[in-house]
Amino acid sequence: MILRAMTLTAGLAGGFGAAQFPAYSQQYLQRLGGAVDALQQVVADFDASAQAEGLTRQAALAQMQGGAFVERRRADMTRAIQRYETLQSDFATLAGQGPFMRAYHVGRLTDAEIATRAWQAFQPAFPLNFSTLLFAAFGFGVAVTGFHLLLAILRLPFRRRSLPA
Repeated sequence: MILRAMTLTAGLAGGFGAAQFPAYSQQYLQRLGGAVDALQQVVADFDASAQAEGLTRQAALAQMQGGAFVERRRADMTRAIQRYETLQSDFATLAGQGPFMRAYHVGRLTDAEIATRAWQAFQPAFPLNFSTLLFAAFGFGVAVTGFHLLLAILRLPFRRRSLPA
């Protein structure tokens, strides 16, 4: 009886947790779009400055040599450009996608800064719609299966072994 109650609790917790994915991924996507817009402006300003001097982006970065400040600024711009390109690619993949395709592309929801800020602003909810119910059912199944696997692993040292006859 206790095992069934624990299994049900684990399943419900997993179901509720997985049901949060559609709303959280939407929050992440909105923040991702904002980050892409902000970085696009930084990169566009840098590219415009480089172009005004008759340089490509790479040539302008290569010319940023000298003192410690200039070297640090070059490293900062290189990171900003790389992050912009990564986030722009992620946004292009995720934009306009529903929760199931966002789950399929969950590897694109990995920017730590955006994930942290999305999580800080996220308000758990349980909207009753088809996708939320499917995510809840999936989470329930994964949690129950995981709980049973954990119990099986914990029971291994206490299992009786039959002696050969």
